[in-house]
Amino acid sequence: MRVILADDSVLLREGLTRLLDDAGHEVVAAVGDAPALLAAVEHHRPDVAVIDVRMPPGHKDDGLRAALEIRDRHPGVGVLVLSQYVEQHYAARLMAGSTRGLGYLLKDRVSEVADFLDSLERVRAGGAAFDPEVVRQLLARTTHADPLSGLSPREGEVLRHLAQGFVNAAIAERLHVSLSTVEKHVNAIVEKLDLPRDPDYSRRVLAILRYLDT
Repeated sequence: MRVILADDSVLLREGLTRLLDDAGHEVVAAVGDAPALLAAVEHHRPDVAVIDVRMPPGHKDDGLRAALEIRDRHPGVGVLVLSQYVEQHYAARLMAGSTRGLGYLLKDRVSEVADFLDSLERVRAGGAAFDPEVVRQLLARTTHADPLSGLSPREGEVLRHLAQGFVNAAIAERLHVSLSTVEKHVNAIVEKLDLPRDPDYSRRVLAILRYLDT
């Protein structure tokens, strides 16, 4: 696959470049700040962009804001976010929409080469790849008592398709039901899972994370 790396650490960029080269992937650009990342994605249209949350010029959420812009302007580009810590607010903002072709890993995960490459492949294929610790912390305020037991078989099937990154219309087509039926199932799922009503969190995404955490 064709990959863009965006991190202000030269050592990490070089290390990931060697790792990906050894795995047979092509790093088409390795940049150290958010404006360079956006320009590189516009020019190269990679399969996946691997992005640090905090990077120049502001050293705050510049990487995240660039990731959000990439998701909006180039929906075909997978986004794999790397962070030193679980940035709960940032992660919630990024995952407020579809999780298709999206990943969020802690940088420590990169030391597990097989796991990192597997996550990259899943994001490229349109799947989701979230570090278990990210999932745990995002779900910390929700109930942990047998979360999926109350779902009907059809609701469980809808949730499984949501976790694979399918939008409602695609789920309706795959399950041979109407779009309104899928929407009713999604509403029932988020209610049965007792997910919090918080403007910083998408209940749909929290439902997916709950599924991935089981």
